[in-house]
Amino acid sequence: MSVNVNRSVSDQFYRYKMPRLIAKVEGKGNGIKTVIVNMVDVAKALNRPPTYPTKFFGCELGAQTQFDTKNDRYIVNGSHEANKLQDMLDGFIRKFVLCPECDNPETDLHVNPKKQTIGNSCKACGYRGMLDTRHKLCTFILKNPPESPDSGSASVKKEKEKKNRKKDKENGSSSGEAGNHGNLGAPETVDRDDDDEDWAEETTEEAQRRRMEEISDHAKNLTLSEELQKPLEERVNIFYNFVKQRKENGSIDGAGKELVAEAERLDVRAMGPLILSELLFNENIREQIRKYRLHFKRFCHENKKAQKYLMGGFECVVKLHQVQLLPRVPIILKDLYDADLLDEDVIFAWAEKVSKKYVSKDLAREIHAKAAPFIKWLKEAEEESEDSEEEEEDQNVEVVYSPSARELKMETVKPDTPDKEEDDIDIDAI
Repeated sequence: MSVNVNRSVSDQFYRYKMPRLIAKVEGKGNGIKTVIVNMVDVAKALNRPPTYPTKFFGCELGAQTQFDTKNDRYIVNGSHEANKLQDMLDGFIRKFVLCPECDNPETDLHVNPKKQTIGNSCKACGYRGMLDTRHKLCTFILKNPPESPDSGSASVKKEKEKKNRKKDKENGSSSGEAGNHGNLGAPETVDRDDDDEDWAEETTEEAQRRRMEEISDHAKNLTLSEELQKPLEERVNIFYNFVKQRKENGSIDGAGKELVAEAERLDVRAMGPLILSELLFNENIREQIRKYRLHFKRFCHENKKAQKYLMGGFECVVKLHQVQLLPRVPIILKDLYDADLLDEDVIFAWAEKVSKKYVSKDLAREIHAKAAPFIKWLKEAEEESEDSEEEEEDQNVEVVYSPSARELKMETVKPDTPDKEEDDIDIDAI
């Protein structure tokens, strides 16, 4: 999905667009890092080298950065959300891309390493000025100035000259041998036009492989931009088929990060839990919640909208397996709550209103009626925790299962004091 380069402009017909930043977290522990998947495309839209915004993130976050220009991998150490980096990118655009006069991003940077200055010129309004070099990124820019179009064409010419020299040497050695047998008076050199050289292409396997990679990369970018332009329903179907394929080929268990990245790419992350529920849950939902907990948590953590879609997915699963799951509604909700996939306020908001968005009105009423004991217990547990210790809400309430896995008990754990005992409250009615 594309966004305005200057996001303070809300005009949907604003001509300067850039792809929304896609971040993918890799590794764990001390080795955790965030790969900015489409940094090359974003930098191209801003007319800046991809190393500049990546280094800017590192300066702002106090984190180390890594550049693998050969494989187009731009990395910031640590775990960082795409939305946070997108907001940070706005700061980079304001400081190093937008014209201070007309606010258009049609600017070029002019670096003078000797004078240690960075100039800024605008093609739209003709503005010319100097950047404030107090930001840490300016030191990096001075050491790594952007390549001008002239230098790029000069390097191409040098490569052509090298190729011509090699061919001349090969031709010269063969003509020299022929000259020993007989001098025919032929001219020693033949004028070559540089333009003729462009008509020839290398036919080695290496050159063919390189050309195919360029074509496939270009096709990927076209596919990405085309898919983001599709309606929401089509993008959801693409994500549905993506998850279904991972499930069918047996790679779903280890595909948690891959699923989140694909959902973000298609801009359907909030709806992910609804699709996962449909494909990963059946009548054995309790075991499947434990099995795929991390998959769902990647979508639902601190995301109320995703949690609401998870409640909708839960209703759809109950609809498909009413006989087995309808009597166990409170137990399943308790499992989702214990797995940290649902917050109290999301559950309470769901309980207040019976909706026919995912299931029929009658079935929705039945599900809410079955869930009533759990909702009641959750409210009482919250009130008790507030009364017992206002400063540490929800820290002293713990819900545990009995060995039978169907009997629920709640233990109110008090702070360690010698005179107080633990109270057990039986809620077998759930």
